[in-house]
Amino acid sequence: MRRVAEVAATFALAFSVYLVLTAFSGEVGLWSLAELIGGAVVSFLVALASHRLLWERGGWRLLNPWRWAVFLFYLLGPFFLAMARANLDVAYRVITGRINPGIVRFNPGLKTDAGRTMLANSITLTPGTITVDVDDETGDFYVHWINVRNVEPKPEEVCGNFPNWAKVVAE
Repeated sequence: MRRVAEVAATFALAFSVYLVLTAFSGEVGLWSLAELIGGAVVSFLVALASHRLLWERGGWRLLNPWRWAVFLFYLLGPFFLAMARANLDVAYRVITGRINPGIVRFNPGLKTDAGRTMLANSITLTPGTITVDVDDETGDFYVHWINVRNVEPKPEEVCGNFPNWAKVVAE
């Protein structure tokens, strides 16, 4: 019964966001019938896929405006700078041929799916690294790295301070 309530609440939230984003796009009134049906179907699928993420450990955690402000600061500051540095590093390695690719394993100590997802996406979006797998039981990340310097690296060696930001934003 609790799962049904979680899915229903997540559906209502997703559909509300959809309605706000598509307001005034219909031929008659705010929305057309096809848009409402399409939005309801997509919102329902989103609710089925993501209700656990939204409700884990106390619920609505990710809707906190403070977390969104910190997340935006992270994207515009530390993440943007890390991406710029990584782009320059990859360009240098491509030009000089100084690469030592490999897959490394490390544990960033993240406990929630939201934190792990944020870190995995941050790593994958950064040139020179891609998240290959995340072990659900141990929390270990397997990352393909363009320049392996240490076979058993610390998280900071592979992805800098991304794990700390993931903890602040998503855990």
